[in-house]
Amino acid sequence: MAPGSDESPSNERSWWHVSRREALRDICAAVGGAALVSPVGASETTAVGHGGDAAVRVRVHPGSVPLQARLGDGLDALRRSWPAPFRDALAAIEAAFDQVLAYAREQSRLESLEIAIERGRPIRFPPSMRSLSPGAVLPSLERLLDRFRERLRTHDVLAGNTCHVLLHWSPLNYRVGYGGTLSPNSLVGAGDTGDAQTVVNVGATERWDSRAVTRNMAIHETIHTFLSEPITEEVVGTRCEHALGTAIRTDPTTLEISPIATAYAGRDRIGSGTRFHGTGCYDHDQFSRHDGTDGIDTWTYTTALSDATCEAITRTLERRFEA
Repeated sequence: MAPGSDESPSNERSWWHVSRREALRDICAAVGGAALVSPVGASETTAVGHGGDAAVRVRVHPGSVPLQARLGDGLDALRRSWPAPFRDALAAIEAAFDQVLAYAREQSRLESLEIAIERGRPIRFPPSMRSLSPGAVLPSLERLLDRFRERLRTHDVLAGNTCHVLLHWSPLNYRVGYGGTLSPNSLVGAGDTGDAQTVVNVGATERWDSRAVTRNMAIHETIHTFLSEPITEEVVGTRCEHALGTAIRTDPTTLEISPIATAYAGRDRIGSGTRFHGTGCYDHDQFSRHDGTDGIDTWTYTTALSDATCEAITRTLERRFEA
């Protein structure tokens, strides 16, 4: 197993074809709704990476986590806003941008650009946002992103050129899936303020997959806000950002997946790689590298970004944030 990787058993025995949203919808209907949440946590904004005077910021906000999920970290975790899955997600995001800057600076690019990775204040939705209507209990991704932006605006933290990441816990919300971002606030440096928002459904990756998938999807959803279709097409010849990733055989039966390819490198069925397959664009023939899935029974996940991903992010940063 390569450095920075983790192993997640394949579920290839699941032979039926079903989408992530369909499967989660059926599971949610069976158990009858969302989990209770604990509104624990004080406000905080703490830098965890380099870049005190950074031109670009990534601010990661912890959402509410159910009591039963917190207990896995021990009783001390009940007083903290950052349970272990959230801390690991934050560390993975920080490491990803370290990789981008290392890649760029090896080529004498982005030499003066600083990127700050910060702990943002916890996001708690007030009771008025948590009614018992179906749309409130299981909000769509669009509605969740709207609520998130409302809270950021209330906290007066829309400062420009910042990616705000919400670490969300809703393993049964098929409408959010593993997370995502949507226009008009999907690209850092664009939109009305230059701030982008994205959601990572850590509850889903932790419940249905593994900590390795949690790390990769945290990176995946964050770096989407630093990618655009035109630049992606320049780098890999397709406008699908997932094609910047890689799926590499490390032995005859093992496939190792990089972050932006996570949830898109397997066949479009339940249990092919991640438990639920992504519903966005993908074409394995256009991946920067895809070694195929025939004979694969083990899937591993590396937090190492592909060169194509680093190149696309570097070009975005050069064009938007360098004079």
